[in-house]
Amino acid sequence: MNSGTSLTTAPQSLPSSRMAPLGMLLGLLMAACFTFRLSHQNLEFALTNPEKSSTKETERKETKAEEELDAEVLEVFHPTHEWQALRPGQAVPAGSHVRLNLQTGEREAKLQYEDKFRNNLKGKRLDINTNTYTSQDLKSALAKFKEGAEMESSKEDKARQAEVKRLFRPIEELKKDFDELNVVIETDMQIMVRLINKFNSSSSSLEEKIAALFDLEYYVHQMDNAQDLLSFGGLQVVINGLNSTEPLVKEYAAFVLGAAFSSNPKVQVEAIEGGALQKLLVILATEQPLTAKKKVLFALCSLLRHFPYAQRQFLKLGGLQVLRSLVQEKGTEVLAVRVVTLLYDLVTEKMFAEEEAELTQEMSPEKLQQYRQVHLLPGLWEQGWCEITAHLLALPEHDAREKVLQTLGVLLTTCRDRYRQDPQLGRTLASLQAEYQALASLELQDGEDEGYFQELLGSVNSLLKELR
Repeated sequence: MNSGTSLTTAPQSLPSSRMAPLGMLLGLLMAACFTFRLSHQNLEFALTNPEKSSTKETERKETKAEEELDAEVLEVFHPTHEWQALRPGQAVPAGSHVRLNLQTGEREAKLQYEDKFRNNLKGKRLDINTNTYTSQDLKSALAKFKEGAEMESSKEDKARQAEVKRLFRPIEELKKDFDELNVVIETDMQIMVRLINKFNSSSSSLEEKIAALFDLEYYVHQMDNAQDLLSFGGLQVVINGLNSTEPLVKEYAAFVLGAAFSSNPKVQVEAIEGGALQKLLVILATEQPLTAKKKVLFALCSLLRHFPYAQRQFLKLGGLQVLRSLVQEKGTEVLAVRVVTLLYDLVTEKMFAEEEAELTQEMSPEKLQQYRQVHLLPGLWEQGWCEITAHLLALPEHDAREKVLQTLGVLLTTCRDRYRQDPQLGRTLASLQAEYQALASLELQDGEDEGYFQELLGSVNSLLKELR
């Protein structure tokens, strides 16, 4: 080789089989570099927590919904044949189909029956009001609605009043017409005056007198009417009717007085001053029909209850002796039970009045003093009512026995020693105990835990226990 010859040689070309792998390697390298660069530029995006991103999106939606609701605008939603998202507060027309999009979490709506609506709307103009309504608009509309309802109600009331005026005439016109027909409209007061005059008239027959008293009893049941009877002297006229020689007049006069006395202190006071108590006791102490004595005893009970002054006068006039004679008469068992009931009521009334005065201090000192002057229990002991009441326990009726047992119980403190000395009372109580044990067992078998005979058995057992 000559020295002047260059040692550099031209590169030889590579075969085509080696060029393909090199190209692929170069492409992969460029793609990796490009990805690496993008990752560095979007590092914040790549590291974002998906859950936090979802939470932020939800908050943005809720804030937007609140802003729309705060505007107090209710916008009408107009459905189409395609699904549309519903905004909060939008009203959906009837017939629309609503769904919840699980991907977006939004409510969507569209027309439900496309073919049906399309057929119905062919050739027709669909008029949809696109206005929005604020809360003030709705309040105004509601106020107008209420105003219209009130006006309608007022119209109805006026129409009803007109109808009443058409159907019913004023009392003045009716009186005028009745005057022309010789018909008189009377008040209760006028009727009672007329009845008293009829009863007190010497020209009235016995039947007319009895009919007048019978009608009068109906009116004096009312407290005001009974007091009006005093204003024109009618009460004294009826009290004087107790002196009649006709038993029926005595009976129905007592019937009227019993109705007038009942729970009416003003009438009770006037009756005591008019001598009613003495007259009632005289009838009970003399021979009279049983029906008359029933009505008189009814009037006496009405006069004495809740009236301590009358009770005190009753004891002074020998009322206990009169009642004792009445009970001991043959054929007066019905009256005996009523007398025992009266005594029980008077004893318990005095006890409760004194207890109430001590606990509440509401009773007037004068009335409390009147009750304390009623020495009823000592009078019962002296007049032998301990034995009389005990012997009445032999009555066959359960109702009568119940009342007698109650009276024996309230008299126990006063009559304990006499009860223990009475062998007949012990035998009667033992017999009643056996009878009521059997009847109480039947009640228990029938499923009655607190039956009538169980109560009677309890009263008998209590008395037996106290007398041992």
